[in-house]
Amino acid sequence: MSNPTPASRPGAPWRLASVAVMGSVGAASRAFLYGLNKVEVTGLDNLLGVLDRRRSGKRDRGLLTVCNHVSVLDDPLIWGILPLRYAVDPENLRWGLGAHDICFKNRFFSAFFSYGQVLPTHRLWHSPNGGLYQPTITQAIKLLSSPSSVVKPSDMTFTTTGSDCFVSPSAFAANHYAWVHIFPEACCHQNPENTLRYFKWGVSRLILESDPAPEFVPMFIHGTQNIMPEDRGFPRFLPRIGQRIRIMIGQPTDADSLFGHYRSAWKRLVEKSGDPELLKNDPEAMQLRVDVAKAVRDEIQKLRLSMGFAPEEDETAALAETWSKEPNKRKFKSPVDGSLVNRH
Repeated sequence: MSNPTPASRPGAPWRLASVAVMGSVGAASRAFLYGLNKVEVTGLDNLLGVLDRRRSGKRDRGLLTVCNHVSVLDDPLIWGILPLRYAVDPENLRWGLGAHDICFKNRFFSAFFSYGQVLPTHRLWHSPNGGLYQPTITQAIKLLSSPSSVVKPSDMTFTTTGSDCFVSPSAFAANHYAWVHIFPEACCHQNPENTLRYFKWGVSRLILESDPAPEFVPMFIHGTQNIMPEDRGFPRFLPRIGQRIRIMIGQPTDADSLFGHYRSAWKRLVEKSGDPELLKNDPEAMQLRVDVAKAVRDEIQKLRLSMGFAPEEDETAALAETWSKEPNKRKFKSPVDGSLVNRH
């Protein structure tokens, strides 16, 4: 018997729950940002223009937004910049990556964050299930890409540990060509000069392996670190108000125009190996991921400099090995640049 074509979208109860979660969180984030803080957004039309075009049915590729990470509240707080009409349209909103041990630690949290279009992600420093090739990264690649012509019953769910089980968003055709947002630093990095850490290679997989190449929009944020500073005192659980929040959104660009030569190199490696699985530890493939992550970081760095921050004094900050001396802890002061780090 032939495989059925992919279901169009999740059932009505799931969609209603998603509208409720994303709409209420979006409204709360917007009220907090604009009601209790001073917000300056540059380039908002760049993002809204893409979302409007995609909502009108002109979706022939995914959307990848990439941003620095300075606060545990960056997501969902930064999406409060979107007018409320966008917050009740989940099919045109972002899919994000959330820590499995925090966002999915019980049944209630799992349901809430799943309805909120968050994918369960393991951090390798914390869990042996983490890393570049965990199932969640594969889900994100599929969400960015075109839908498959067939779907197997086994594709309807996925597991991140072998014992948990989540509905697979990529099983639904309407979820493809999706908007995926990622913080490639993969931890909160609070530095007075808002410098950048190295970018992890998951973002490289999203760019190299999605098909077709997604639309790419870089972002840079400053000020949310003052809402939830890592060195805050009592009451630690309360966000601080009256802060100046600055968000810059870059021009949307076809990823092929920025990273096309890397994608071509990846395709040659896949053709040569005959199986992408064989490229997990291939030296050329690994170097390609390093180069793509660095290139993505350079795009965010351009926005940072345009906001008036000083250039980096040490270019090795873009390399993973520079940060390898950091302790294997959740929260610490980095010995590399003195920043406060939270691997939330």
